[in-house]
Amino acid sequence: MLVAIAWCLFAATTGVMGQGTRLPEIKLAPQDRLLILAPHPDDEVLGCGGVIQQALDMKLPVRVVFLTYGDANEWSFLVYRKHPVFLPGSVRLMGQVRHDEALAAAKILGVPAEALAFLGYPDFGTMRIWREHWNTEEAFRSTLTRVKAVPYANAFRPGAPYKGEDVVQDLTTLLREFRPTKIFVSHPADHNGDHRALYLFTRVTLWNLAGEMQPEVYPYLIHFAKWPVPRGYHPEKSLAPPPQLKDGPGWQTFALTAEQINRKYAALRAHRSQFAYSGKYLQSFVCANELFGDYEPVVLRTNTPTSSVLESGAARAAESSETLTETEQAAFVGVEQEYVRLEQSNLVFSVKLSRPLAREVEASLSICGYRTDRPFGQMPKLHVRIGETGYTVSNQDRKLPRQTVEVTRTDKEMTIRVPLDALGDPQRVLTSARTLLADVSLDWAAWRILELPANR
Repeated sequence: MLVAIAWCLFAATTGVMGQGTRLPEIKLAPQDRLLILAPHPDDEVLGCGGVIQQALDMKLPVRVVFLTYGDANEWSFLVYRKHPVFLPGSVRLMGQVRHDEALAAAKILGVPAEALAFLGYPDFGTMRIWREHWNTEEAFRSTLTRVKAVPYANAFRPGAPYKGEDVVQDLTTLLREFRPTKIFVSHPADHNGDHRALYLFTRVTLWNLAGEMQPEVYPYLIHFAKWPVPRGYHPEKSLAPPPQLKDGPGWQTFALTAEQINRKYAALRAHRSQFAYSGKYLQSFVCANELFGDYEPVVLRTNTPTSSVLESGAARAAESSETLTETEQAAFVGVEQEYVRLEQSNLVFSVKLSRPLAREVEASLSICGYRTDRPFGQMPKLHVRIGETGYTVSNQDRKLPRQTVEVTRTDKEMTIRVPLDALGDPQRVLTSARTLLADVSLDWAAWRILELPANR
């Protein structure tokens, strides 16, 4: 188990699902308006193909919004084009291919083309935008398309800079226009960075609009190590949560009819470029149900520890766990306990390890504050990176003095004390952690929401 697991659950979990326990079912109501938020074309079908069909059968309004054009999946483009796709113009053409595939899939599901919106933010870059590109920082430059703004003429807002506040602006416009009662969005424990980022941008946007609307939010999981099982086309089987997360999010299920399963499968095959590359994996989501679940916010109280004692593997979320060698795995540490608490005017994170942190492995903690009376782009977004001999602190990509936070550690325990004023005196905190080996992200923990007391 990796060190970043320590941060994955900050409070006792709710909605525990033991073996054989029946999950609660999601029900659509006659007054519902459904907004489907997808990081890439094909996620809307994988996570919500059945929900979309049921809503349309009930004559409910449905809107589907794509964060990216999916223009960074180089390996799928190699399979599709039968040659490497590296030139920026060719990459953008593949983004247009995926756009057209989404239109074809929507037609099969029954969604009219005018109900789709493509934002056009950079595939494989939106988590970088979340971490580092807000306010006065420069716009992010896409690695493959080499642009710093939405390049697609048929996008929702062509020319929108690759900045965090622009993502929030577009989501705000769409939410105000459509006014959904239910939002289906990617999961904060998903292994794909764009999936995690869309969840975070959505949460911030909803907090900003809390006085105007309070839709229910249903996150769906797509990428997680060694899941789903079994792989391949098994429409008779039910999709169950990953064993490592079964007791975390409050999982709910949505049952599909045989006709809905068949149509979902046909819509998935319409995403031809992705199906040709990873069809066996994609078919694993053509099941008798769809799965949704989210973590409850952790409510902190001053000087009262909020803790989780993790059973072995309870929160493991290793992006590379399917490919790590035994030697690489030996560099990792186990986690015995973790805590987060308010201590006077500090937010304090503590973790006890089963053995010392390996020399090659670093731990990184991200902490973003939120206030209703200050634009989120102006709020600090701290990153604390801890290595064998010391630590660094930054706000987005700007280095801060080390004394901004206090880090103490022994061989088997570390504590990070973060002054609340360094976070902008937040009302809420979004936080996650990861481990790195030679600047390569090995592991990360699901983003969690901490609610701070008003009077502290």
